[in-house]
Amino acid sequence: MADFYDILGISKSATAAEIKKAYRKKAIEFHPDKNPGDETAEENFKKAAEAYETLSDQQKKARYDQLGHQAYTSGGAGGFGGGGGGFGGMDMDDIFSQFGDIFGGGGFSGFGGGGGFGGGGRRRVKGKDLRIRVSLTLEEAAVGVEKKVKVKRKKQAPGVTYKTCTTCGGSGQVTRIQNTILGRMQTSAPCNVCGGAGQTMDKKPAGADAQGLVIDEETVSIKIPAGVESDMRLKVSGKGNEAPGNGISGDLLVDIEVKEHAELQREGNNLHYDLYVSVPEAVLGTTKEIQTVTGKVRIPIEAGIQSGKILRLRGKGMPNVNGYATGDLLVHVNVWTPRNLSRDQKEFFESMMADSHFEPAPEKGDKSFFEKVKDMFS
Repeated sequence: MADFYDILGISKSATAAEIKKAYRKKAIEFHPDKNPGDETAEENFKKAAEAYETLSDQQKKARYDQLGHQAYTSGGAGGFGGGGGGFGGMDMDDIFSQFGDIFGGGGFSGFGGGGGFGGGGRRRVKGKDLRIRVSLTLEEAAVGVEKKVKVKRKKQAPGVTYKTCTTCGGSGQVTRIQNTILGRMQTSAPCNVCGGAGQTMDKKPAGADAQGLVIDEETVSIKIPAGVESDMRLKVSGKGNEAPGNGISGDLLVDIEVKEHAELQREGNNLHYDLYVSVPEAVLGTTKEIQTVTGKVRIPIEAGIQSGKILRLRGKGMPNVNGYATGDLLVHVNVWTPRNLSRDQKEFFESMMADSHFEPAPEKGDKSFFEKVKDMFS
């Protein structure tokens, strides 16, 4: 699957100017007016716009580079397409209105003489995005989960009607001609009456606001992929506030919070677990039950194990949100030294003070603390 860099034909180190130049080139190549009736060209045009929308924004670009194409466009970070597959809810006019400025004030005019996508030029107003925060347990983040949340969003009131704006004639833009020292110059700007929508409210139902909208509570289903971390953001397209008239709905931005676990600590895709064993267990060996994100497992503890030993359970950590791999569970062994002993116990250990079996004798293969830390991050 081609990523945004491949779509624009640039490298990840491309500058903002190079990204803009590459998008302009692709947009001209696949412009619908230049390729009438060519659905493939139109799809490539939309893909280029989607790629530019993300890569031209430093924050979105950083998130895209962090998550990768699949997770970003499937909802892993709120890509422009929201759920992958398409340019959100936008049509060709929307793309023109958002990115036409990179061609200068005239937009894409010159292809068919229309001065816009298919000669329309009218932009569709988009409703405001909404933002919520969803908390997950570590177990939910490990396997992915579907959450249903109640969202209060603005919708068009039942019975509201709109009419063509008389100021702009439904185009959404007003044209002005000015006399300058260089001659007569024509400029276009969004209509200040309809806000560029091309429509104004005709019939206002009771309870509706000035735009013909009312607040309604809706249950929204959010599919959260496995491997998400705190501060990641998902996007549910079209579940923000609706727009008046023929506008498009905003998006629901979902900020993720993964709650701390009582026994497991997360570090990227790896998990850490502190296991305490008694002195007899460390000397004689045993088996211990430990917690993982998918349930409890029993592991063997070899006789003579040393405090500070790290046992690695491969594949028992957190999945990568891109689906590439799964981290490990690192079990840190701590030998628990009792503080209060009975007289018999004290006498036993006193008798062992001179016993060579109890003298520290680290083997050559035993790693130091710093070597263990280095292994953890390698």
